[in-house]
Amino acid sequence: MSEFFDFLGRRYDDLIEVGLEHMYLVGISVLLSTAIGVFIGVTTYRTERPREIALAVTGSFLTIPSFALFILMIPIMGIGAPPVIVALTMYGLLPVVRNTITGLREVDQATVESAKGMGMGRTQRLVRIELPLAWPVIVTGVRVTALVLVGIAAVGAIVDGPGYGTFIFDGLARVGSPAAINLVVSGMLGVIVVAILFDTLLAVLGKLTTSRGIQ
Repeated sequence: MSEFFDFLGRRYDDLIEVGLEHMYLVGISVLLSTAIGVFIGVTTYRTERPREIALAVTGSFLTIPSFALFILMIPIMGIGAPPVIVALTMYGLLPVVRNTITGLREVDQATVESAKGMGMGRTQRLVRIELPLAWPVIVTGVRVTALVLVGIAAVGAIVDGPGYGTFIFDGLARVGSPAAINLVVSGMLGVIVVAILFDTLLAVLGKLTTSRGIQ
């Protein structure tokens, strides 16, 4: 155990730097997944067939093994952060799309009809009534997306993506050496810390952006 703490002390700067890279990858991917996922949810939640197609397509992305998807991205986007961000965005869509659709469909229709009776158009009702009421459910989907992507981002090291995956893969490449376990464990702990930070941040953000009347 003392050897592990010595390792953390020696590699502290590297762990912080790699952690910031990991957070950057996940942060960008979560933003993209949220923007695209909410758009898809908003445009499909009213009609059954488009809704089913959206959920089926985004759900199918999660069935693709991450190793395979990252490798398939290389001929298109090369190596490094770009293919990892694209792949993570794809993996992050389903929870956001599903929760956006669920949240919007659970909005009390009496409230929507009242807003319509007051002269609000469809866009006004969506922006001022439906999305604010559905927001807590949408944020829950975003939190799930963030937690899923934090773990998958580590696999991005296979295509030279930044993040704690570099520590994990370096450790796996040195199996049998004294440094192997230290590298893998420190990478795993880094992923866990990043996951906790993202979940806490999104929980606070959700609370701050949710109307007090529906908290």
